[in-house]
Amino acid sequence: MVNGGLDLYYIGIDGGGTKTAICAANIGNSELRYAKIAGSSWREHGVNKVSQDIKEAVLELVGDDSGKIAGIAMGLSCHGESTEGDSILEQGMREVFPGIPIYFTNDVEAGWAGSLALGAGINIVAGTGSIAFGKDDRGHTARSGGWSEFFGDEGSCYWVGRRVMEIFSKQSDGRLPKDELYGLVRREFNLQNDFGFIDLIYNEYMGYRKQVASFQLLAEKAALAGSPSAKRLYDEAVDELLLLVITVRNKLDFNGKPWTVSYSGGLFKAGELVLKKFSQKIGEAGGILSRPCFGPVEGSVLLAYQCFCPEGLEQVKSIMQNYNTGIL
Repeated sequence: MVNGGLDLYYIGIDGGGTKTAICAANIGNSELRYAKIAGSSWREHGVNKVSQDIKEAVLELVGDDSGKIAGIAMGLSCHGESTEGDSILEQGMREVFPGIPIYFTNDVEAGWAGSLALGAGINIVAGTGSIAFGKDDRGHTARSGGWSEFFGDEGSCYWVGRRVMEIFSKQSDGRLPKDELYGLVRREFNLQNDFGFIDLIYNEYMGYRKQVASFQLLAEKAALAGSPSAKRLYDEAVDELLLLVITVRNKLDFNGKPWTVSYSGGLFKAGELVLKKFSQKIGEAGGILSRPCFGPVEGSVLLAYQCFCPEGLEQVKSIMQNYNTGIL
């Protein structure tokens, strides 16, 4: 190893349900290399496919030479939720990266590590799913949420998207007053008959998390057009996300000081519909909302350096600050 591994690549992987982001960092030449591939949920795709896809993408980043890799941190969807599954997944990854030290964790820790640059505080994720993770000054950790879209993920894009479908059906029936959301959905899908919505959802959306989550964009359009139902829906999403954060805060000890909350995920791209109210409610609860320092994949890189090359940690942070990391 040259200079304690400073001239080698450390790999960060943020493996979510719908996409996997990979970053190879080399502080010897102040370089970050990026790649994106399909989602890396072993429950959905299987361990063999996930491990092979990640291997191919990583090797392409480092010039097909695994000898250039000094350590990998993998923040993977579903990790930590099944003892047997974790064992199989970790074995599969070690087989495709033989001899390379690997730190395994859930992708929520990668989100926290990036958004707070490994500092004490809480990160809330509201992407396809929703989950909160935090760490206090003593190193204690806690999480809340992330239970699955079938019965959880409140406040996420998937949750909002599914609620848009519900609201449309109720407005069509007359169980709720029709507003801009109703008309927007009809126009968006060129519905001649409202019941055609059933076929559309069954054939093109049910069973596809990313597609359901994309309905959140219709909620945003409707809210910006003045839809009371869409605005209320975002208010409810904010309340659900706040509950996740408060639950994590109550499990940690911030010594009575204001605690920092950062955020990541597509729902926050809705801007004023989410961030303004969320920031206000975090402040009322004693916290401070902070724009994320880096994205989740950079967080995985930081975890890799923290684990395997701590002497390079501050240098890689400096390199990241000079890159457009595409946060959110």
